[in-house]
Amino acid sequence: MTPDIAGFTYQRVPVADGVCLNAAVSGSGSPIVLLHGFPQTHLMWRHVAADLAADHTVICPDLRGYGASDKPVETDGNVYAKRTMAADIVALARALGHERFALAGHDRGALVAFRAGLDHPETITHLACLDVLPTVDMWEVMRGVTAAVGFHLYLMAQPPGLPEQMITASPDAFFGHFLDIWTNDPQTIPADVRAVYLDACRDAVPSIVADYRASAGIDVAHDQADQDAGNRLRMPVTVLQQDWGAALGFDAAALWSAWAPDLRHTTVTCGHFMAEEAPADIAKALRDLLSR
Repeated sequence: MTPDIAGFTYQRVPVADGVCLNAAVSGSGSPIVLLHGFPQTHLMWRHVAADLAADHTVICPDLRGYGASDKPVETDGNVYAKRTMAADIVALARALGHERFALAGHDRGALVAFRAGLDHPETITHLACLDVLPTVDMWEVMRGVTAAVGFHLYLMAQPPGLPEQMITASPDAFFGHFLDIWTNDPQTIPADVRAVYLDACRDAVPSIVADYRASAGIDVAHDQADQDAGNRLRMPVTVLQQDWGAALGFDAAALWSAWAPDLRHTTVTCGHFMAEEAPADIAKALRDLLSR
């Protein structure tokens, strides 16, 4: 299987010095950009993207450091800061002719989308975040033995060297673990798609770790600064989440409400990879968001 979404055209788009993003584009109408999560590529949106392309311009990039996009070396925390990755997405959309656009992200992509919403409120018209908390809130709720569910967050937060060495020693076991445990339906990610994800992650260990490392440092600082300044998301926001709050002891809707005055928060019953497990539901939620 080739890592393509059927019916979409592909191009590499320069977004920063020395960085091009691989992007799949199709459809016409008001634009929406879809950002993937971990351990995946833009291919995770294949079902939802095809649905939305019937009446929207749909743009599905690989984030910097992932898939077929460029993977700059982590010289400092800024290289994979969500602020930098969000600027990539704004530059991508602008290069494709869109000064304003809706943005939806899953997992890591949702953190990039969240940062884009705060940093570029004049550009992001609507925002959807799937199955995350803002970074500063996420670290606050990860407490006690229940935090073991997020062991990878702590592993990849370590200084350069050890995490990369450990993961590179058995990348398919590491990345495959999350593909296995984060879905309710084993058929959600068929073997051919799983192979694409594992191939992509195997080739991107340093940049994936750098992305996570940024979320234990510079991303927290950026979120905290916005929180302290009272900055909020100005656009309509939709958040779809599993009920992690029941397991970890927090009120997800309340945490998100503090950031998003115009919020619709929904707890879902499908697994983490909801755009693949329940694509019709996710497409409907995004259409509902775009109508607000």
